[in-house]
Amino acid sequence: MPAPTHDRARYRRILRFAARHLAVTWWYEILLPLIGLRGIAERTRTERLRRFARRFRGLAIELGGLMIKLGQFMSSRLDVLPPEVTKELEGLQDEVPPVDFDQIGALAQEQLGVPLERVFAQIDTDPVAAASLGQAYRARLADADAADMGFADVIVKVQRPGIGGIVAVDIEALRRIARWLARLRFVNKRVDMPALIEEFASTSREEIDYLHEGANAERFDEIFADNPRVRVPRIVWERTTRQVLTMEDVTAIKISDRAGLTAAGIDPTEVASAFASIMFEQLFEHSFFHADPHPGNLFVTPTSQMADAVAGSGGDAHSPEGSGWAITFVDFGMMGRVPEHLRSSLRALIIASAARDGAGMVQAMLDAGVLLPGADTDELERVITEVFSRFGGMGFAELREVDEREFREFALEFGDVMLSMPFQMPEDFLLIIRAVSLTSGVCSTLDPAYNVWDTLEPYAQKLLREQGGRFAADVGREAIEILGIAWRLPRRVDRVLEQIDKGDVKIRTPRLEEAVSRAEATVRRLVSALVFAALLVGGAMVRPDEPGLGAALMIGSVVPLAHVVFGRRGPR
Repeated sequence: MPAPTHDRARYRRILRFAARHLAVTWWYEILLPLIGLRGIAERTRTERLRRFARRFRGLAIELGGLMIKLGQFMSSRLDVLPPEVTKELEGLQDEVPPVDFDQIGALAQEQLGVPLERVFAQIDTDPVAAASLGQAYRARLADADAADMGFADVIVKVQRPGIGGIVAVDIEALRRIARWLARLRFVNKRVDMPALIEEFASTSREEIDYLHEGANAERFDEIFADNPRVRVPRIVWERTTRQVLTMEDVTAIKISDRAGLTAAGIDPTEVASAFASIMFEQLFEHSFFHADPHPGNLFVTPTSQMADAVAGSGGDAHSPEGSGWAITFVDFGMMGRVPEHLRSSLRALIIASAARDGAGMVQAMLDAGVLLPGADTDELERVITEVFSRFGGMGFAELREVDEREFREFALEFGDVMLSMPFQMPEDFLLIIRAVSLTSGVCSTLDPAYNVWDTLEPYAQKLLREQGGRFAADVGREAIEILGIAWRLPRRVDRVLEQIDKGDVKIRTPRLEEAVSRAEATVRRLVSALVFAALLVGGAMVRPDEPGLGAALMIGSVVPLAHVVFGRRGPR
């Protein structure tokens, strides 16, 4: 079945836009340098990039659909795109006119399978939000559903009619453009464009599946079930499909409304601290986090409002007693996950950040797959170390006091190095950065003196303790291995001597030297293990009476321990 005419026209429009700007880029970045006119390309680059970003922004607003989401996605890709592009796109919002309610209502009714007047006692036909993928409306459940759910006020999200087909067309066009870009050396040496588009496509498909969003909300609610500071809207599953999502209306004080919080007797600085703790708990303890925590998706709900909701439901879940207020999260379409390999790299990154260790941060980036092969890690390490020495530990309020010229000069130097690095952040890592940056922005709005390091420090300390536990476990396994070898060594030596006595041993010098070398290394490591144990136990025993001597012995035990763990084991 051929694609509808408007879909083909949309597909060709996107490809024409990309082809035109690729041709301009080829002319300036490849042809002109080949004929000795590189200076023209360099002088015009900034303005060309800004012009491209402005034109793409106009195209995105005109076409809507996935193009606006692509612009928002591109605005966060500081690892791939120059600041001239990201800056122009960072303010891109869902600037599209709402679809008439008659079309939205018809789609909702088709999805739910019953007339809307039987589902909702009332529905406001003016949307509370109109985005490129869907629209949201306030409504009241019919009496029967309200009695079952324990609440009547709901928000109904409905996808724009035909958005599934539009998303499919946009993704197919982007895949073709990605294949074009992959053939350009100056692009493919910095970024795997087809992989980047597939990441974007996967995220976009999840975002238009409202069953997926509802499941995310319930999982988030289960994680924080015992935390009175967190509230999540309940899902009306009987009135939810892939294209229609009906959930409890939890609208309250917008988290960025400092005046509203103060009027309700809520301290904005306490909200900032609680919000940051909740976000970092998601990242470091649960590995499942809200990846879009901007102020439009966050409310602060006072105790009285929560108490009314709990009483209406006839239950006591998330009891607000004694909490005063809770932070309410909405919109669970964009959720991030931290897989185990990335969690290990993130742990190393946080520990290195807390220790202001530039080399450790670079190694963690390599382990996370953030840096592609060929990166000049020495230069990156130098710049990160300089960042720590100049600005490490500063909060946003302190950064505002830094001399503007110094900050600008360093930003230009740092930006040049970062743009020269072959970065490509995995989607999960990018969502982590997005979540942390949005968290810092919200907290700084609530508390101008907010310092993200203060919130990160407890988690860094916890990670350090966990790291120490793993190190101790590794040492324990090493000690058991050495003791096992030492236990078996006499019997193995007896067997060898017995074979020699019988004349059954065929001597080949390389193997014999290797065996002797291994035996010597084992004995040396065994002796070191015994010295380590003696110094450690001796230090612990004398420390109560002689603190100085005890501490010296315990510290001295590190030397033989290092030989046990890192010493050579002889040839393999």
